[in-house]
Amino acid sequence: MDQPDIIFIVLDTQRADRLGCYGHAEAITPNLDKFAAEGVLFEQAISPAQWTIPSHASMFTGLYPTAHQVTQSSQSLSPERPHLAEILRESGYQTVAFCNNPLVGILNNGFKRGFQTFYNYGGAIPSVPSDSTTLPRPLRRMVEGYTQFLRRISYPIQNFFGQSDLAFRLSLNAWFTPIWSRVANFKGQNERSVRDLSYFLQKREEKREERPLFLFLNLMETHLPFTPPTEFIDKVAPYLRGNKEARTIMRRWNRESYRWAAPLAEPLDPLEAQVLSDLYDAEVAYQDAYLGQLLDTLQQRANAENTLTVIVADHGDGLGEHGCMGHAFVAYQELLHVPLLMQWPCRFKTPKRVDTPVSTRRVFHTMLDAAGRLPQSANLDPVRVHGLTLANTVLGRDPEQGVAYSEVYPPLTFVKAIEKRQPELLERYRCLSVRRAVVQQVGDDKATANPHKLIQVDEKLDELFDLADDPLESVNVLAERPSITKPMHKELRRWETAVSHQKNQVNAGTQIELDDNMTRRLRALGYME
Repeated sequence: MDQPDIIFIVLDTQRADRLGCYGHAEAITPNLDKFAAEGVLFEQAISPAQWTIPSHASMFTGLYPTAHQVTQSSQSLSPERPHLAEILRESGYQTVAFCNNPLVGILNNGFKRGFQTFYNYGGAIPSVPSDSTTLPRPLRRMVEGYTQFLRRISYPIQNFFGQSDLAFRLSLNAWFTPIWSRVANFKGQNERSVRDLSYFLQKREEKREERPLFLFLNLMETHLPFTPPTEFIDKVAPYLRGNKEARTIMRRWNRESYRWAAPLAEPLDPLEAQVLSDLYDAEVAYQDAYLGQLLDTLQQRANAENTLTVIVADHGDGLGEHGCMGHAFVAYQELLHVPLLMQWPCRFKTPKRVDTPVSTRRVFHTMLDAAGRLPQSANLDPVRVHGLTLANTVLGRDPEQGVAYSEVYPPLTFVKAIEKRQPELLERYRCLSVRRAVVQQVGDDKATANPHKLIQVDEKLDELFDLADDPLESVNVLAERPSITKPMHKELRRWETAVSHQKNQVNAGTQIELDDNMTRRLRALGYME
């Protein structure tokens, strides 16, 4: 079989439990639901990390955070770690990216390696396809040349803001948030990127390009600030039109970016929780609506039958559950349980729902195995790559025995911001702690086995949840189920050891500058030597 086209779509900050295909009764997600119904849906897909940078690094390398060592915004992917796009490019693929997340598209972290074309819709001076404008061709060339010049000037500045602790803390001021989030295109231009991508695919069809295509798309729609079009707010939260207090709550949250990831000093009041939850759902509905255009375009292509399309999230988002907002510090399902949907019509001929827990880092192995040719320069074991493809799990032969592992390294820029503003929350929420978790089906009979999650905090077992009976993780059953805890702890230790062996000594980039007090605390917790 010829090499398939590969479409890799990351729905940044998309929780699994807010899609109709994952059981959300109030969801307005007909396009993703249809895609899931016609393909493969993984019911317990677990992200290897809880925020953008380590999660993307894992999906681009197939490694867990401890192994690839890119856990902070100041770090970059080592040249010794082959990037998915680099490998596919050497395997004969045309590699193109349409990206809306500045942490992926702007920072000098190695995430753009291997892409022949990288369109970046985030940042102060986006890089977009020149033929997506209506300007005459000569004028388009002039504009493109000028924007490339501005981009060369602006990228070092934007990298400073993305990696500097001082600049990050300045950006968290409420008066500054509305300015930088718009000027810097913090959430990108998601709908436009999908429209441009659909146009790119149509033009590529007309040219009858013979090379197989690897296409990466990152969408930031469901990340705060929440500003969906009015029509989607009216569908999900019509009460906002007549409720001034609710509108004030949303405006305040959209301005105060510090609160987007800080633990809550007090629980959200009922109206605040409802507004945040509903506006998140409105963003999900809006994203689904414009994704419909892209999914239709993919189906109409000549090579549609031999196209592997992977739709996944890098992580979810906390909306007040467990005392937390955003996706910085905890290992609960609202952050780690993500959608994972696949279609490959000529290979996966029958729609299927897979209940086996799987790590989403394995999209790396799945796409490489589908491509079928691993260049020697990638220095990868083809047997291991083939063994870890999710296609094996679809066929009932899961190579990781139904265990998904995850590592939560807190973003230290946020840790420092909390230390300046609300230092008492650092200890209360253990914001400096490294968390590790395993999700596993537990039970002698596979038909009746329940997924459980074991969470370890700083080398100490902390919580055990029965995810079938308690999907909101509200009842810790660690003490009362030792017969489950013991084998899961053994499994967690096994994973921790295996990942540590993969680490080796590679350059992981510059570390964030820390004061003496913070350095002592991090050293005491094992972050630093």
